[in-house]
This record gives sequence, C-alpha cells and structure tokens, in this order.
Amino acid sequence: MRIAMIGTGYVGLVSGTCLADFGHHVTCVDKDQGKIEGLLASRMPIWEPGLEALVKSNVDRGRLEFTTDLSKALKGAEAVFIAVGTPSRRGDGHADLSYVFAAVEELAGLLEGPLVIVTKSTVPVGTGDKIADLLKEKGAPEGVSVASNPEFLREGAAIADFKHPDRILVGAEDDKARAILAEIYRPLFLNRAPMLFTSRRTAELTKYAANAFLATKISFINEMADLCEAVGADVQDLARGIGLDNRIGAKFLHAGPGYGGSCFPKDTLALLRTADESGVKQRIVSTVVDVNDRRKKAMADRVVAALGGDARGKRIGVLGLTFKPNTDDMRDAPSIPLIEGLQAAGAEVVAFDPVGREQAEPLFKNVEYASSAEGAAEGADAVVIVTEWDEFRALDLNDLASRMRGKLLIDLRNIYHRDEADEAGLVYHGIGRGKP
Repeated sequence: MRIAMIGTGYVGLVSGTCLADFGHHVTCVDKDQGKIEGLLASRMPIWEPGLEALVKSNVDRGRLEFTTDLSKALKGAEAVFIAVGTPSRRGDGHADLSYVFAAVEELAGLLEGPLVIVTKSTVPVGTGDKIADLLKEKGAPEGVSVASNPEFLREGAAIADFKHPDRILVGAEDDKARAILAEIYRPLFLNRAPMLFTSRRTAELTKYAANAFLATKISFINEMADLCEAVGADVQDLARGIGLDNRIGAKFLHAGPGYGGSCFPKDTLALLRTADESGVKQRIVSTVVDVNDRRKKAMADRVVAALGGDARGKRIGVLGLTFKPNTDDMRDAPSIPLIEGLQAAGAEVVAFDPVGREQAEPLFKNVEYASSAEGAAEGADAVVIVTEWDEFRALDLNDLASRMRGKLLIDLRNIYHRDEADEAGLVYHGIGRGKP
C-alpha cells in the first residue's frame, strides 16, 4: 500500500519508517528543507535507538522516501497520515492545531480522488469533525474519509512499541476507513495485537485519558514517597507491594522528580481545557498537574536542604538532562526547574548527559558541561542523578567520591542503595527511602 506521512518529527518519522518496514511504500513529507536534506543524507532529526539503521534499511530497499513536495507524496496514496506537532498554546493550555489545519488545507487543494486522511497527531475531541468540515469547505473530492489513529509510543522504545503494540486504536465513521486501516496494520495481526475500532471522538479522547491516567500514577507514587520519608517507610518496597496487585500493575510506580516530556504535560493540560469547554470538572487531573508542577520545582529545594540550607558557592554535578533516558528530548524535563532553582540559590552547576547536551544548551545560561559523569563529579559538593541513563546505573562510587569535594549523592531516581553509598563514604539521599 502507498502511504503519505505528513511530518517527520518524532511520531511521523518513527511511524513512517515502521510502516515501510512492514512492506508498505511510505513517503514522508516535511516543510523543513533542512530536515529533509538531512534525512536524505541519513542524518536523523531526533535521537531514538535503532531508528537510523531502520531508516537506512528501508530507504535502500526503495520503500521509504522523503520530500518537501506533498503532491509527489500523494501520487497513488490510499492513506495520508497527519503527524505534525500539536504543542500547548500559551495562555490557555489548549493544543495548537494550526499545523494540523494547515496540512488539511494544503491537502484539500491537491487531492484528486478518495483516500483516507488519518490524524496520528494527538488532537482534542472533535478535531476529526473539524477536519471533515474543512475538507468540504475547501472543495475536496467526494469519498474522502477522516479517521483517528492515536500513537502510544514511548520515547526510547518507540520502534518496539510500534511493532509490538498493546493495542491499535482506530476511530472511524465509515467502513472504507476501517478497511484501509485494517489493511495497513495487517502485519501486526501476526503478533496478535488487538485492534480496537471506535468512533473518531472516542479515539481522540482515549489518547488523552490514557496519558492522564499514567500521569496520575506517577504523581500518586511521588506523594507516597513523601509520606514514606515522613514515616520511615521505603517507597520502592511499597511500590512492589501495590504493583503486584493485578488491578494496579507495577508500571509507572517509580518515584522521582516528576514527569516531563512531550506528552504528559501537554496532554493533561489539553484534556483539562477540553473539560472546561464542556463544563465538566476534572478534579483529579487538575490536581495531578498541580502536584507535578510543584514537585519539579521542589527538587532544587531538596538539594539545597541536603547542603545544609545554603547552596551559595557550592558546585553541583547534575547527571542527566533529558526528561527520560534513550532520548535527546528536553521538553518539560525535570532538570530544567532543578538547575534554574539551584542557580537561583547561588550554586554553580556542571552537567553531563549522554546525548542531550545539544538540545539542553539553548535552555540554560552559565551551565558548565562535562564530557562524562566522572567529569561532572570533579570538585563537586554534591552529585544529583536526574535521569536514569543506563551508564549511571553502574558508576564506580568510590571513584566518584574521590573526585568530589563534598560527599553528597542525591539520587532522584533511586538507582543506588544507601549501603553502596555508605561503603564509598558518600551521604546518600534517595526519594521516599527515609532520612540519611
């Protein structure tokens, strides 16, 4: 099947490449000439494990192409996916759909016959209806269907998630759209991936509801961590104790500095905006957003408190900048308010991230960048683990301690145990694991 993918960002590039790997012919389109030139030269605009090799493999096989010319991508296409950004609008938190509607307007003027337009971007409830109305208004041909097919990809594991999904969700209003999407995802039937067909509006809302629920689990365990610290319990054991209950599950029960990234912060705000417009209060999600914002800002206070309440002139080594490991994504990363808070308290920050430096540098002022975790620890009064990169899981703590001026190890991801730090002569501060 021939498919056009509008957008070569995280969702568009991963989805288009995986669909090509299934045997479809996919043409990815982007207005950014530099991005397309980079892809044609095998330079990836994002960092995702395994993506570069998969792109090259499918380009070499003639199944994956890149262009700035949408009309070229539409030749013979039976489906076109819209996978452009929907960032939060400043001021009201609603998803900015300008890129989506710009793509639809351009499509309307180029379509020569019926096909299925599929929104892969995360969009508010009713967006599919607006797209259908806009197509009619702009004179699109009869027989064009509009469907919703939300993505559920985790950055750092996106290829595996696409090829082995928990479910494939399709929101469609006609049999033609359902048949085309079923054929596109037919290769996944071999993996027995459940395919759920719903209305468009249900599919659109399901994506937001899923992310809001996961954000709620994260904020819940973070509040439990605070309670564990107050009463002398261990949040990791607590998480295992509740996570082994099949009704709850163990995923997203890892206490830390709060959630970030491209999805949870944006999607929870967009869901709240939709609820406000519909006159339906979402008190739980509203509280989750507030709790998470406060938590991320409180991490700097936690470090300052560990320093005795005064961070002036202290050198702090920060390990990890991206919002999670195996990505270079800095969007809403917990490291941002942490570093800003430490600098406001008078501390000097030296940071290291395996792949995130290029994306991080424009966000900070007066941050020194080290070339390794050991370099970030050199002369530091405290080392703070912010992102749980694999290479931070097996640090030589004795070596780390020997490089530091102070002896504080503040582990915001609970990677290490207190006895390991004690043996190295470090003072350990975890999350929800009692007082040092």
